[in-house]
Amino acid sequence: MNIYKSYFRPILFKVNPETIHHFVFKTLKFVFKIPGAAFFAKSLFVNKNKKLERTVFGIRFPNPVGLAAGMDKNAHLYEEFIAMGFGFVEIGTVTPLPQPGNEKPRMFRLPQDAAIINRMGFNNDGVEVVANRLRKKNATLIVGGNIGKNKITENSKAIDDYEVCFRVLFSSVNYFAVNVSSPNTPGLRSLQDKGPLLEILLRLQNLNAVLAIQYNCTRKPILLKIAPDLTIDQLDEIIEVVLESKIDGVIATNTTVSRENLKSDKKEIEFAGSGGLSGKPLGKRSTEVIRYLSGKSGGKFKIIGVGGIHSADDALEKLNAGADLIQLYTGFIYEGPSLIKDINKALLAKT
Repeated sequence: MNIYKSYFRPILFKVNPETIHHFVFKTLKFVFKIPGAAFFAKSLFVNKNKKLERTVFGIRFPNPVGLAAGMDKNAHLYEEFIAMGFGFVEIGTVTPLPQPGNEKPRMFRLPQDAAIINRMGFNNDGVEVVANRLRKKNATLIVGGNIGKNKITENSKAIDDYEVCFRVLFSSVNYFAVNVSSPNTPGLRSLQDKGPLLEILLRLQNLNAVLAIQYNCTRKPILLKIAPDLTIDQLDEIIEVVLESKIDGVIATNTTVSRENLKSDKKEIEFAGSGGLSGKPLGKRSTEVIRYLSGKSGGKFKIIGVGGIHSADDALEKLNAGADLIQLYTGFIYEGPSLIKDINKALLAKT
């Protein structure tokens, strides 16, 4: 029996999604300050087994199930989420300057589809504040930094924003995710075009080498987060850019702007309006993208699979399609923390 789905979710889903998000964050922060709370959570949810460990782009992950960017934007709860069983947490998307994001309401549930529509717009505290929080983190915890540009920054100067975020977060995160695929910042997705994208990634690779010398450490893995709405030709260009820039891999995929084949009432969908859709309806497409990238590239780069993972079978499907790691977001909201344990149990059953 899933206690979260039976008892907690019905109550949580009665409240506006963004309001309840902040309430849950404050509650978890308070609860985990109680002596023994973290130990209790780990005993419930963490499945510690060497057979679950994965070494991907030079990092040893305790298990392959991560929390996708967007949940812990400002690095408030990464320790608590890892205590719930996640092998790693990706914070952000973070921008150089703090920004409030788009006007509210900007997040909507579609329960019939087990989906969420959001148009948050990179609301975050700014990279300096987030980096400060991460400097206190335990070195054994794996945290990725998802970086983007400010809304007011023109695309012609977007590279400067990515470089600022990369430089400030370099010593505090284990890897970087370059977000050029959110549908909620005007014009951002055009940065997925080959020319501007290659320029951004090559500049970040150069900065990566410089900072590695400065900090006397190895370079940080860089991944590109892409949209699920790309055509085959565009995916081919993504493969070319990844191989030419020699970054470490791709996160497939971000949210979709498509509203096809939804079960929810049309009025409900229209009320939610524009934004990125995540959850079960995204599952098939994200798997298709993973399978295509893995097959067409001959497995020459790593892939983190994300989108529509609501069960252990969904997770195994992504991994079988070519993903090296997976991430949860909407599935975690709908299914609760037991989903992480269920996935890891399924993986152990296969070994």
